[in-house]
Amino acid sequence: MDSKSDNARRRPAAIPMTADMPGWRRFRREPSLANIAGSIRTHGRGPMWRKLIAFLGPGYLVAVGYMDPGNWATSLAGGARFGYALLSVALLSNVMAVILQALCSRLGVGAGRDLAQACRDAFPRIMVGPLWLLAEIAIAATDLAEVIGTAIGLNLLFGIPLELGVIITAADVFLVLAMQALGFRWIEAFVVAMLAVIAACFAVQIALADPDWGAVIRGFAPTTDIIAKRDMLYLALGILGATVMPHNLYLHSGLVQTRAYGDSVEEKHEAIRLATIDSTLALSFALIINASILILAAATFNRVGRTDVTELEQVHGFLAPLLGSTMAPTLFAISLLCCGLNSTITATLSGQIVMEGFIDIRLAPWLRRLVTRAIAIIPAALVTIWFGSRGTAQLLILSQVILSLQLPFAVIPLVMFTASRAKMGVFVAPRWLTAAASLIAAVIVALNVKLVFDFVMG
Repeated sequence: MDSKSDNARRRPAAIPMTADMPGWRRFRREPSLANIAGSIRTHGRGPMWRKLIAFLGPGYLVAVGYMDPGNWATSLAGGARFGYALLSVALLSNVMAVILQALCSRLGVGAGRDLAQACRDAFPRIMVGPLWLLAEIAIAATDLAEVIGTAIGLNLLFGIPLELGVIITAADVFLVLAMQALGFRWIEAFVVAMLAVIAACFAVQIALADPDWGAVIRGFAPTTDIIAKRDMLYLALGILGATVMPHNLYLHSGLVQTRAYGDSVEEKHEAIRLATIDSTLALSFALIINASILILAAATFNRVGRTDVTELEQVHGFLAPLLGSTMAPTLFAISLLCCGLNSTITATLSGQIVMEGFIDIRLAPWLRRLVTRAIAIIPAALVTIWFGSRGTAQLLILSQVILSLQLPFAVIPLVMFTASRAKMGVFVAPRWLTAAASLIAAVIVALNVKLVFDFVMG
């Protein structure tokens, strides 16, 4: 690798104003999250494992969004009510996620734009505003789930009232600021450490639950009941919305630009490949966690006929007698709190990317975080005060369905951009990948239309 390439790996990535990308209406030189863009040096020489290590990280921040507290609520409700049947939805959702996040890596590296910037640079203004608002709604729904999940975790571990816990979650902005001051690698290390704690907690709980592994395997096979039964479809869409999350598409396409991968075509192709491996490995880990949540609910609550379990507090209270261990509820609460802390970080970063990318307003991270968190805290506090824990459980599941309804407005532009040779040049997605992503988009739209139709028709 020559000195010129080494220098390229040390400077923040920029979007070159080149003639090979005529499909964009305007060009941007400064990426979102400019303070960390291109801040992590990669390795141009050496074995593949050494190169890959430099790219490991963004995928795990993305994976956090696939196992947030809202996902827990839908997976626990699905496992308690329908046993192992919705494991097939978790698997299908994860496959969709792997494909869509691969397109995010391609867009971020190949076009030098995150998804929000790409929408602003490609669409007329009359479309940009509504897309921005929909993205903000998705982030607010995500944050709502994190607020409730973190508050419940504080309540279960320390006895802090839910109303007070909801308010305390606003202080997480200081955690994010401290992490950013230390450097982006510290943020990635913190997230991975929290994921390791969550995995360890669930490994113990699954061992105590002793599920029917034959039924688990059969649960990964799809069933037509998911489409035929409205309540089952509702939870399936909740799992889909909690797994393939709109804000993750914006987040990942921005985070891949934290690597200083160089400017040449060869370096960018290698960066796309390594970033895709990173996200695929991380999402495979997320599938294990998501499946564990559903398996735990099926092996405990569904097995004894407690199909009405939908609240995280119920899960905490029932685990000890059902599993015969007082340790299980504590492990559940610890993993829930770790999950909420992790989601805090990713929601902050995705909020910055969306605002900076769509409307080119760059707020201080602490201010952006407080605004986003305030939007989530107000409904969470009101529901908690008036309806208690039962209301928060319903709000959690509803937030995930809202995310599912927002998905097409992020997925369709992503597929359009990465399939366009005018916009992507030599980095255009292969036809098989575009076809798979298009099928995913069609399935998401069809399921959402059916859900809305069913509820309108009563």
